[in-house]
Amino acid sequence: MIDLSVRYLGLELRNPLIASASPLTRSIDNLRELERHGIGAVVLPSLFEEQIEHEEMAIEDLHWYGRESSAEALDYRPPLPSSSGSSQQYLDLIWEAKNALKVPVIASLNGTSVGGWLKYAQAMADAGADAIELNVYLVPTDFTITGAEIESRIVDLVLAVRGSISIPLSVKVGASFSSVANMMFRLVSAGADGLVLFNRFLQPDIDLENLKVDPKVTLSNSDEIRLPLRWIGILRREITASLAATSGVHSVDDAVKLLLVGADAVMMTSALLKHGPAHVAKVRRDLEDWLVDHEYESVAQMRGSMCQAHYGDPLAFERANYMNALVSYQGPHV
Repeated sequence: MIDLSVRYLGLELRNPLIASASPLTRSIDNLRELERHGIGAVVLPSLFEEQIEHEEMAIEDLHWYGRESSAEALDYRPPLPSSSGSSQQYLDLIWEAKNALKVPVIASLNGTSVGGWLKYAQAMADAGADAIELNVYLVPTDFTITGAEIESRIVDLVLAVRGSISIPLSVKVGASFSSVANMMFRLVSAGADGLVLFNRFLQPDIDLENLKVDPKVTLSNSDEIRLPLRWIGILRREITASLAATSGVHSVDDAVKLLLVGADAVMMTSALLKHGPAHVAKVRRDLEDWLVDHEYESVAQMRGSMCQAHYGDPLAFERANYMNALVSYQGPHV
């Protein structure tokens, strides 16, 4: 019997396949389907810092509205709700998911600054989340802020969230740092129990007919696993925290490659949006078949066997790989 189980963020998963944050994980019915088809864990859609701050400003405006209109109003102070609107709906989703599912439920908090909204991290834990994924989606456009300042801001954010919760914390970030390895080390030192590599930044397009910026969503393809594959392979040597790969996981081949270089878990979004929850069952079956065909008894046995520390040619993950790839390229015009 093949053992597909893994540990991620200290949580026991029946297999390394995780449904990452997407519109698909917003529905309890979809979450049940994902579990029925064998998903190892689910990440709920992100609750955004901007949503929370907008709601809190609206509540504050309501609180002060009409206070100066009469003397009686000066003594009236309506109670401020602890959460409202989309934030309360999100907490309800966590509670409902935990009651509907047996697999771990990971909440997602999307933010870039340290603020009062961080109380929602604790609210997510109180609602029953097994872990929180801090999704740092930041596109710096201020010409006066240095890279070092941006990196320190993100580390401070992780420290703040870590200080507000006792459940496991993972951090999902992009790869646009001057030193990826050092930044990942700093995030783990700040309290991250795991890293999700990498955030897939959506790029704007131009609608030529209407001359408008079009926030087009383009689903990933399997080629996009190469960036997390390289860095997980490099980081596995020094990082003891959990490492999850995201972006481009569509087939068992994608999942196996990432597990071989040291990923503890692999996350799927585009493949599930394209093929639906039943796709999980296919990838899980194919993973089991691959392990049997290659004479492995478990995922644990093969995981990390091709990371940089264990692979016979460590330079394959570094600059030499770039040079060799260009020199060895063969095509119709070469």
